[in-house]
Amino acid sequence: MSEPKEATAAQVAAIIRRKLKKHPEHEEQSINIYPMMDMMTILLVFLIMQFANETANVIQSEDLQIPYSISRQELTEALPVQITRADIVVDNHRVMGLRNGTVDPSQKQGGANGFLITPLHAVMIQHRDRLKLIASHNPNRPFRGAVQIIADRRTPFRTLSEVIYTLGQAEFAELHFVVLQGSSGSSGGSGGGGGAEH
Repeated sequence: MSEPKEATAAQVAAIIRRKLKKHPEHEEQSINIYPMMDMMTILLVFLIMQFANETANVIQSEDLQIPYSISRQELTEALPVQITRADIVVDNHRVMGLRNGTVDPSQKQGGANGFLITPLHAVMIQHRDRLKLIASHNPNRPFRGAVQIIADRRTPFRTLSEVIYTLGQAEFAELHFVVLQGSSGSSGGSGGGGGAEH
């Protein structure tokens, strides 16, 4: 009876390879999140577009008395910016308070002599980025930088100038002023929604 021979390293390696071939390698199970991310992006853009479609809902009050005009131009889709005696409101969200229609110097870059209203500028930059995101996903909705300015007729010219300057610094240069149709004598003062634009 012959003695068993020691296996060489090559033979051992060959045996191990044969054993491994019988057992397929463990396949790592993972979830591909990229299609899910695409879906979430589409939903996000859709929701943003729905909010962007909302038009300005203008209600006159003691702090917001809209001027009158005989213009018949219809309202266009744009971001609403309200300037009342007490507040600046963007897209129905209060941005900051006013003192009898004027901006506190501490809220402006450069103090009393400044024109850039810091809180308003920050909010408009956010809206600019949101609208540019919509435009990047939908070529039919390009960013135009359009705003509807709904200002109290007693708003000081200086305040209006500061708001317009701040809007321009945030790339909102297409301005539409919302007014009521008719003349100042044709209404008692507490009317409903805004009508024409200039």
